[in-house]
Amino acid sequence: MPQFIDDTTFGDYFREFEHTAWRLETRGGYASDRNGPKWARWQSGADISGEPDTAWHENIRAQVAQGKRVERVRLVDEPPTDGQLFLLATAASSNAAGEDIRNLWRSSAEKLRLPAEDFWLFDSRLALLLHFDDQDEYLGAELVKDPARIVRYCQVRDAAWHHAIRRNEFAARVASAA
Repeated sequence: MPQFIDDTTFGDYFREFEHTAWRLETRGGYASDRNGPKWARWQSGADISGEPDTAWHENIRAQVAQGKRVERVRLVDEPPTDGQLFLLATAASSNAAGEDIRNLWRSSAEKLRLPAEDFWLFDSRLALLLHFDDQDEYLGAELVKDPARIVRYCQVRDAAWHHAIRRNEFAARVASAA
């Protein structure tokens, strides 16, 4: 039975990690994005790449200033879904805050046999496996401490990171294909 964290403590993991916070995003989109006000602005053609700072950006800057790294790889379909295009647009402000967001084509991820799991890996010692329903609604985060699972997530991270493409280069590739 999965051990879900209390969601009120979710943000603590992003303030208390010591060295690295790393994420794999595998979904075609997220309900929380589609239900937010930024989505409507983006769909109407607004440039959301320079949106005002958020608490997330402030924390990223604080963590990076302490020498910590926050990184993620997002899997992207060919062609990208609207949700993936939205995330590509919003990544610019997170990158500017110090988070290193990269992208990997889903076909490449499949060749690498990466799992279809969304997770955060902290300091290569614990993970939060994010659970979603079929409508991309967030259900909760499972705390993972099992060493065998953590080693597997570290292997996934290393393979994904090695093959992932920096956000700006990836965005240029997507734009030239459109």
